[in-house]
Amino acid sequence: MKDRVQYAFRKTVPVMAGYVFLGIAFGISLSEAGYGYQWALLMSVLVYAGSMQFAMIPMMTAGVSPLTMAVTTLFVNGRHLFYGISFVESFRKLRGRLYMIFSLTDETYSVLCGCRSEDPEETRRDCWLLISGLDHLYWIAGSVLGGILGEALPIDFTGIDFSMTALFVVILIEQILSDRTRNLRVGIVGLLVATVSLLILSAEHFLLPALIVTVGIVALYAGVPEGGKEDSDA
Repeated sequence: MKDRVQYAFRKTVPVMAGYVFLGIAFGISLSEAGYGYQWALLMSVLVYAGSMQFAMIPMMTAGVSPLTMAVTTLFVNGRHLFYGISFVESFRKLRGRLYMIFSLTDETYSVLCGCRSEDPEETRRDCWLLISGLDHLYWIAGSVLGGILGEALPIDFTGIDFSMTALFVVILIEQILSDRTRNLRVGIVGLLVATVSLLILSAEHFLLPALIVTVGIVALYAGVPEGGKEDSDA
């Protein structure tokens, strides 16, 4: 068991470095909004949605309905559905597969993809649940620590919530650099739709309509071949 824990820990060290810091930023942001560290613990255990947890803070303070938050979460983290599809067969053979599905974040997915290409079946069964659990634990620990620090330290933490915005900007830039033609177009569509929605609606209500319109436009664009003509054999 010790060897398995050590193996899982080695695999998750990079995730730990990011999750603890971002978790602290989330906990502090939640505390600044008037919610104690208990809320940070509860959200990180039950929601565990990373960026969406940051997005939930202004929604909670603005009194946004639970239904809107649930639908927004579906759109923001909908990519995880596609992550799960690629691991259906692997997870089916694992203990704790329901938890594996719940805890499949971007970073955990990346780690498991690397493990799948190099680990034998026995190692997967023994260690993948530990990897997912450790990543979740890092996020919980960072969130709770941030909530405690936010309540205990007499420091103005205004602006720390921008850390998640900065992370999204970096992710967008990396996506554009990986496929400039396609991802740049998607990024421009998202920017234009969000800007128009923000101008028409209020800051509290623009996000969900902007996500729906953006996903619709991108889905329509994805169904059209590069030449702009439909496939005659379709």
